[in-house]
Parts: sequence; C-alpha cells; structure tokens
Amino acid sequence: MKLKPEAPSKTPDISGLSAAELRSVVEGLQQELMAKSAEIQQRDHAVAQGAQAVKQRDHTIQILEELLHWKRIQQFGASSEKSAHQIHLFDEAELEVEIDALRDQLPDDVAEEKAPPASRKRRQRGFSDTLLRERIELTLSDEEKVGASKTFFTKVKEELQFIPAQLKVLEYWQEKAVFEQDGEERILAATRPVHPLGKCTATTSLLAYVITSKYADGLPLYRLEHMLKRLGHEISRTSMAHWVIRLDDVFKPLINLMREVQNSSDYLQADESRMYVLKEDGKTAQSDKWMWVTRGGPPGQPSVLFEYDPSRAGKVPVRLLDDFNGILQADGYGYVCIKC
Repeated sequence: MKLKPEAPSKTPDISGLSAAELRSVVEGLQQELMAKSAEIQQRDHAVAQGAQAVKQRDHTIQILEELLHWKRIQQFGASSEKSAHQIHLFDEAELEVEIDALRDQLPDDVAEEKAPPASRKRRQRGFSDTLLRERIELTLSDEEKVGASKTFFTKVKEELQFIPAQLKVLEYWQEKAVFEQDGEERILAATRPVHPLGKCTATTSLLAYVITSKYADGLPLYRLEHMLKRLGHEISRTSMAHWVIRLDDVFKPLINLMREVQNSSDYLQADESRMYVLKEDGKTAQSDKWMWVTRGGPPGQPSVLFEYDPSRAGKVPVRLLDDFNGILQADGYGYVCIKC
C-alpha cells in the first residue's frame, strides 16, 4: 500500500528564543518524531500482518485444491479406463495417506465443509453377530497344568478371516432302477433337479455371482473371465453373456410383479438417463437412447427397476406407470405429468 507523502512542516524561527524556549521546542519536536515513528511501525506491522494473512490464505487454497484433485482421482479415476491418472488406481493406500496428510495441514479455522469429507471412519468395535464364528482354544500342556486346582478359558482376541472364493464341480449321478416284466426291461430314473436355463453348466449360485458382479459391483464380463480363470477354470465372456440374456425370460415374471407392486404404491421416483447402444435398428451408435429408472414400493421395501427404451417419448412413462395413481417425483420434464 503506497502512502501519500506528507507536506513538509515549516521550520520554526528560533533565532530570538531563549535557552528554556529552545529546550521546549526540541522536546516538542522529539515527541512529534516519536509519534511519527510509532505510526510508521504500526503501519509496517499492519502491512506485515496483511502479507502473512495473504500467504496463509494462498497456502490454504493450495491445500484445498490438492485435496480436491486427489479426491477427484479417487472418485472418478476408477470409472474411466482412459483416465490421465490411471496409475494412481494402483496406489490406493498411498492415495488415502496423501489425502489425510493434506487434511492435517489445514488450519484450525478452516471450516470442515470447505474440504472434501474425511476418508477416516470410526473404528468398529467387535464384529457382527450374523457372521459365522469358530472357537479356537489355546490350551496348556499337561505338564504346565500339573498342580493346578482348576482351568478356565477367557476370550482374548477376535480376528476376521476371509475365505477365498473357489470353484467346485458338482457331479450328478442319477440312480436308475431296472424292472423286468413280461420279458421286457423298464428303467426308472431318479428325478433330476430343475435348472432355470435347462442344459446349462453353471449352477444357480454361479449365475447369481455373475449377475451380482456385473450389475451390482460394476465388473465387466471380461474381468470376470480372468477372475474365474485364476480360480481354476476359464469361462468365456460369451458364455456368460448368453447366460445373462437367457435369464431375462426367467426373471420376467418377477420383474412384472415388482412393477405391479411399485405402481400400486402412493409414491414413485422416476428418471431417464442417456446411454449408448452399439446396435439399434434405425439408429446410429452415437444417437441418444434411454435407460428409464423407477424407484418405489411399500414402506421399508422399495425396489429399483431399470427399463431400456430407445425413445424418450411420452408413451414410455405411460407404459411404465400403467395403473399408477399416486405422487410421481421427477425432474420436471414435460411428459411426466401425463399420468399425474
């Protein structure tokens, strides 16, 4: 901050002053000089404080920008195979430490909401009672227990064990009985279990795993192919794709029932999102197609249903919301009021 130069003070005429008057003038000038010096020091201190505040502000902004940068890598990097920060996907542990170290550098007066939410979670004490438990007893030897009046056990520790996934082949051996009657043989075979896909080499548990991994965990089939290969058997992504497509007919009655239950409720949420489809009759791969989502159902038992349709016309919500007479919450697009 530039200070305006003060007008020079007039030099007093001291030629006719006595010694006492001269001392008084000198004391007055000294007091004025001290006051000016104190004023200058106060101004310099204020300027220094302002510069320090600006420096601290810039440092805080830099920390917040770095926090935002790392949190964006953490949140969005894994969703893009072409991320410029793809290398950090392999350093998740280091990434968490980096974020926490930056957070510790924030001044105490910076509001917590200005920074990305902390990744630290409160430590959980104990484990859920729904988990399977195995008791492991650490015993004393017979020599160590000689002379003891009694022994007892105390629980000293709990550990969480992970049981790795494994593939197992189920061999079905069908018992058959031969009956002879009138010189002819009749064979009776034990009933075979019904499979939702008929002649399929995957058990229902494997089918459930493929569906959950693909749609709930976001794992593409080519990654599942490599994961299953590591477990001992290679299942092609083409086979898994056929299983998923064929299961559409199996789940259709359940999905129709869920749709009926949703539309019988008093409140629904709905939205549509753009998506790309490689092969669609009459449309290019770059044109917009739509995934329609509805959420609702009985209190405490909501369901979420996805429905693909290449159109965004009003006939789509009319079809999906058939017989629905409740309150619909949507983003305000014009056609959503057709059934209101």
